[in-house]
Formats: sequence, structure tokens, C-alpha cells
Amino acid sequence: MRVAVVVHPRAGREELTWDGRELRLRITQAPVEGAANAAVLRLVAGWAGVAPSRVRLVAGHRGTHKQVEIEGVDVLPH
Repeated sequence: MRVAVVVHPRAGREELTWDGRELRLRITQAPVEGAANAAVLRLVAGWAGVAPSRVRLVAGHRGTHKQVEIEGVDVLPH
């Protein structure tokens, strides 16, 4: 399943909100050397209830609007 993600790096704390259409993430990591992308994958995996290895970034590697694919999930959490 693919999910649209909007990322806000360098936040004061981590936060995740889902509006049924896109996932909004506030992460503390800066977008340097893949740290922010790694944090995105970790948070999305925790939210979806899957291992981080089952989440991959498919679009938006360098931007704030990303697409992630979650393996093994048919229904997203509310």
C-alpha cells in the first residue's frame, strides 16, 4: 500500500497525524545524509505496525513530499 507523506524536519518533537489522505510527520532530524528519510521510515513503520524493513521510500527522496510503500498492510490505522 502506498501512502503520501509530508515531512517537516528539524521539529522540536516527533509528531504524526493522519487525515485519511496523507500522513504528516514532524521529525527532529535534519535532512542531512539520509537521517530524515530514515526517521520517516521508522515512524511510518511504527504507525502501520510493521517492521521498518517492510517500509520503503518510493518517491520524494530529496523533498518534503514523499511516497512510501508499506508491505503487508491492507488497511491503514486511523
